[in-house]
Amino acid sequence: MHRIPRIVIAGTHSGCGKTTIASGLMAALVARGLVVQPFKVGPDFIDPTHHSAICSRPCRNLDPFMMGEAGVRETFIRGSTGASIAVIEGVMGLYDGLEGTDIASTAHVAKILDAPVILVVDVEGMSRSVHAMVRGYAGFDPDLRVAGVILNRIGSSRHLAMIEETESLPIYGAVPRRNDLAVESRHLGLAMATETGAMARYGAVVEETCDLDAIIDLATSAPPLQDPGTTTPRQEIRARIGVADDAAFCFYYADNLERLVLAGADLVFFSPMADRLPRVDALYLGGGYPELHAEALSSSRCREDLRRAVGDGMPVYAECGGLIYLSDRLTTDGVDYPMAGILPATAEMTGRIQALGYVEARVLGGAPLLVPGSLFRGHEFHYSRLECDRDARFVLDLIRGRGIDGGRDGLVAGNAVGQYTHAYFTDGFVQTLVDAAAEHRRS
Repeated sequence: MHRIPRIVIAGTHSGCGKTTIASGLMAALVARGLVVQPFKVGPDFIDPTHHSAICSRPCRNLDPFMMGEAGVRETFIRGSTGASIAVIEGVMGLYDGLEGTDIASTAHVAKILDAPVILVVDVEGMSRSVHAMVRGYAGFDPDLRVAGVILNRIGSSRHLAMIEETESLPIYGAVPRRNDLAVESRHLGLAMATETGAMARYGAVVEETCDLDAIIDLATSAPPLQDPGTTTPRQEIRARIGVADDAAFCFYYADNLERLVLAGADLVFFSPMADRLPRVDALYLGGGYPELHAEALSSSRCREDLRRAVGDGMPVYAECGGLIYLSDRLTTDGVDYPMAGILPATAEMTGRIQALGYVEARVLGGAPLLVPGSLFRGHEFHYSRLECDRDARFVLDLIRGRGIDGGRDGLVAGNAVGQYTHAYFTDGFVQTLVDAAAEHRRS
């Protein structure tokens, strides 16, 4: 059994302030000398960068749709090793799951982990009505323990006093409006942690306005979790896999990278904007913001190195931003930039979302790095679109999701495959990728 103090910071809806409250709570707990393990419900890449920076531990995603309930428990227990307390930031509203269901909601994850929930409520423009809302959330699912609330955007001491006139759930904090600590947003969400430290600075606000001792006591009240018994032993290093890691390519699930290491990969991190292609046996290009760094990417000699490496048979796996980088060119803000020129397509940034949501894919025959007939799940979120050549070959049939071309994803050239889907890696996939890298190393 694993006794892991844990707390879920949930929200009534997107935009209520749960990310800043959760980040501030993490920072305040770290300042007290606790080892804090951060988690994020859902497939998001951006909020975890703030949590990782604050806690100096990799934030891990918890998503029942992508990893299953057993996978959520296994990742949580493995990720919490050595931590004093785990703080889990929710996604959207507390009960918002897949297509109007409970699946993959914050409530779903809280129930899987038997974790108490603190609800963040934006109380701007409300007083007594706050309690009607809170009682509705607390009583909606009898299997969920909504233990209390943090009131966000309190306008004044009088405002707080008016709310406190009526009782509903225990109040663990009353946080004032702090527009000076707001984090800027862009088309895919908040700015990354490397661009701002505002989230960490929120720790002092939480320390001052929230009852940290009571929150720690609540987290400690969570019951022990049973060992899932799915520990994977680490294999000997069999291949070197390059991982693009800079401001243009920064969207990675911590579990994916860890699984590659466990499968025998030595990960070599580099910047396609600033570095030449390192001596590696395969390449993993994640998502990110290639459109914000198109000039640097187009002028770097790395794209020429990559084109030669693919010509020599190097396995390359790319997602979203990486897919764009492998294309022939990228058009953004009316300017064309040459990309790696490996996949038979051109990319264009648009002014609106082209796809957003979960993906479930079936692998077709003849796919490099992917096992024909296998299934995997993931997520897509992009503002770009691809125009593919007529003879372009796709190796993913989407059961759910849009992909590159209305249900088709996984564009192929040689041993390179690029897709819009951000996949949550299966054991079978990481084994296939490391095997392909090891085979290329021997060739």
